[in-house]
Amino acid sequence: MRFIDTHCHLDFDELRDQLPQHLADAQALGVERCVVPGVTLAQSLTLPAFAQQYPGVKIAFGLHPYFMTQHQADDMAQLAELAHQHSSELVAIGECGIDAMVEDIPAQQKLFIEHIALANALKLPLIVHHRKSHHLLAAAFKQLPPQNGGVIHAFSGSLQDANTYLKLGFKLGVGGTISYPRAAKTRTTLAQVPLDALVLETDAPSMPLAGYQGQPNLPKRVVEVFEHLCAIREESQQQIAEVVYVTSLSLFSR
Repeated sequence: MRFIDTHCHLDFDELRDQLPQHLADAQALGVERCVVPGVTLAQSLTLPAFAQQYPGVKIAFGLHPYFMTQHQADDMAQLAELAHQHSSELVAIGECGIDAMVEDIPAQQKLFIEHIALANALKLPLIVHHRKSHHLLAAAFKQLPPQNGGVIHAFSGSLQDANTYLKLGFKLGVGGTISYPRAAKTRTTLAQVPLDALVLETDAPSMPLAGYQGQPNLPKRVVEVFEHLCAIREESQQQIAEVVYVTSLSLFSR
């Protein structure tokens, strides 16, 4: 079976010292690609060289809403210029989005719409962060519809939420959340949507699966996410693996 971890922060400090081993461990289990999103301007600047150093790593540029207090007024303009320069190396724009637990929602909305515009201009999908913000994302998408879909990272929500995103051409990121019994609503939703609406992700080193709390998450554990997904779906493991792999490859096709 072949896998793609569609969202992992391999360049973060928690993984850096043993990164070659972490990648080798993942590759031994069939993980062929990892998508590393941008989170700040400074970090996005480092990603092209990072991708050249590690075959199988694909990159995106973005300004994460967690770091709103760090982003400067001209960061988005610089990020857009950088993205145009490296457009052939990017598979997406993001990580971007709206987080209702972070202050200054109007500034987040403005920044997110600028990411949508950039993705539309470069004909790239979006990697979208959400936390208690489905309604805010919907408002942004209504103001400026995304033209190339993307992935709703670490999706959690209802079937209605899921269908809203699917109609806009988005896929749903399936991560360690589904390993927790408390995520019953999300598990029910992910069991009901079309199989080709799903992609796998770890968010390593964040979002550890149940049983690994307190430890850095690792790209090899995308295979365990897959196993949890298989436990809630009716299709065979082989079919799930193949369809999700093809979906991921098509979404991040560059």
